[in-house]
Amino acid sequence: MLDLDKFNAQPLQRDPFDYLILPGFIRQGVLAAISRDFPKITQPGSFPSDSLQLSGAFRQFLDELEGEPFRHAVEQKFGLDLTGRPTIITVRGYTDETDGRIHTDSRTKIITMLIYFNEAWQESGGRLRLLRSGTDLEDYVAEVDPAIGTLLAFRRSDNSWHGHKPFVGPRRAIQLNWVVDEKVKRREQKRHSISAFFKNLFGGKR
Repeated sequence: MLDLDKFNAQPLQRDPFDYLILPGFIRQGVLAAISRDFPKITQPGSFPSDSLQLSGAFRQFLDELEGEPFRHAVEQKFGLDLTGRPTIITVRGYTDETDGRIHTDSRTKIITMLIYFNEAWQESGGRLRLLRSGTDLEDYVAEVDPAIGTLLAFRRSDNSWHGHKPFVGPRRAIQLNWVVDEKVKRREQKRHSISAFFKNLFGGKR
């Protein structure tokens, strides 16, 4: 399902931090099936994949993301060793006004990957920007169209600033992280589960 040849060939950008943007990361022949089986999420928040009912092509896709061939490709691309580093996958289906604030991701994350599943994107909001600072959303080096099959990957650092203009509505994405240890994985999964629970409780279904 993953086009590893295309991933391997895509050059890593290093200014202002290590990242790559890759449209067409998912092979064209399986896009429709994965999109069809994407979980029905109509509330804001990030949902740990193991808290969702997953099936079919979507489950197979996540299995490939966490498989050894892709891990090896990521290690080669970023020049690091991820042996023994746990992965966390969270799934989003809806963005609200609280999303998109500028941040770098936590120090416990090593690599962040976002893979988008939106058929077309006409909005100015919701386009993730890779930034030169933590204060100016307009000072960006790249802007990612969250179109289906597009991958953004970056190495977390103290200057890996990113964010997007506000958008409220359906915006489907998967986030994959390699983190430092199992303790972090358990804590992050719990945090996302609690956050999503309270957003659902007080925000209701869209």
